Amino acid sequence: MESVGIYALGVAFYAVCVAASIALHEVGHLVPAKRFGIKCSQYMVGFGPTVWSRRRGETEYGIKAIPLGGYVRMLGMFPPKPGQPARVDSTGRLGMLVDQARSDAQRDIGPEDADRLFYQRSVPKRVVVMLGGPTMNLLIAAVLFTLLWTTYGLSRETPVVDTVSKCVVPVAASKKEQAAAPPQCTATSAPTPAVAAGIQPGDRIVEFAGTRIEEWSTLQGLIRANPGRTLPLVVERAGAQVPLQVTLIKDNRYELDGNGLPVVDDQGRYVLVPVGFLGVSPTTVRETLALTEVPAQFGTFIAQTAAAIVNIPSKMVGVVKAATFQGERDPNGPISVVGAGRIVGEIASVQGTPENPINFSDKFAGAVQIVAGINLALFLFNLVPLLPLDGGHVAGALWEGLRRRVNRLLRRPDPGPVDIARLLPLTYVVASLLLGMSVLLIYADIVNPIRITG
Repeated sequence: MESVGIYALGVAFYAVCVAASIALHEVGHLVPAKRFGIKCSQYMVGFGPTVWSRRRGETEYGIKAIPLGGYVRMLGMFPPKPGQPARVDSTGRLGMLVDQARSDAQRDIGPEDADRLFYQRSVPKRVVVMLGGPTMNLLIAAVLFTLLWTTYGLSRETPVVDTVSKCVVPVAASKKEQAAAPPQCTATSAPTPAVAAGIQPGDRIVEFAGTRIEEWSTLQGLIRANPGRTLPLVVERAGAQVPLQVTLIKDNRYELDGNGLPVVDDQGRYVLVPVGFLGVSPTTVRETLALTEVPAQFGTFIAQTAAAIVNIPSKMVGVVKAATFQGERDPNGPISVVGAGRIVGEIASVQGTPENPINFSDKFAGAVQIVAGINLALFLFNLVPLLPLDGGHVAGALWEGLRRRVNRLLRRPDPGPVDIARLLPLTYVVASLLLGMSVLLIYADIVNPIRITG
């Protein structure tokens, strides 16, 4: 029962942090909008029915029942229909939807609001307002990662040998198989090249095939790229450098992506490829970063997160199969806010082993890293130039600015604001896809979740 309570506390901590991140995202929109004189009638955290609200001045602040986002309602997001006041006409079903949305937006505008509309502001001001939310998420991620890396530290694999595999055994094709039946040596198993070469735990590999080794990733790449070859290596042992010779074998091992993580197919099974194999594992150490080292590491995390977001559509096939129990979950695949909450709960409740206990600082750091990662993902995801995302509004404003500049150079009349309401049919499609993807991920995270404890 105690572990259940700790699990619940972890989930509650995560929920509060996500709610705060959403609220601050919307503050990032609200503050510059008010600063530029745009009337904001609502500031809401969540969607659906209103749970609580209170009016302060001209803005209603509140919390809604579904905590999966939020919004700031700014007047004048859609300009009037060019050449005539907004009205509903009968130019087809999509045209009616567009005109209805434009008409609804105009209905909220009173005579006193005539010069306080979003579309009336300059392009730079509109860009600042729409980027305010994602920028807030970026700042949250930057602050959390900086505190985490400079105080708790960052795990890094070093070319110091932690363990030497005694024999060559096949790798498990999935995480579930790893947990169910860990590979074991048998009487017929061949010794690994590391054993044959005399490599020992604690050895620091300082040179391999004539290449100076500073990072584990460099050594790993050289090993995998040279199956079947006999190569020299130098290890540092008890303060002395010991030259050795090793004959690598070709073996089926996990294919790795650009981040060094195993590649998983649509069935949730690891992809195996024939590569060079030595039979050693690295020692993982935790090192704090100097403040000057944080920007480079943060840039690496941004690139990795961006690559993960780009790969989400291709990963959804595997999520569908996992949700229908036709495959296993990709441990490195996308998850919903519900799945992330479950992982934080597991981190909070896991006890570790007597030999390797997990203390409070480890758990807290793990939870903070997930919250920081979610904020970084929100920042990048909202930059996608499609409505209803913030990036879609930014793209519309930039297109308007470019169009006006071109017309000015060509001595043509000002074409006026871009009528982004005409993009509403595409917006509905994108919103439906995002909603469907979110529902699918939440369902998969409930019935077939990714677990960190096996």
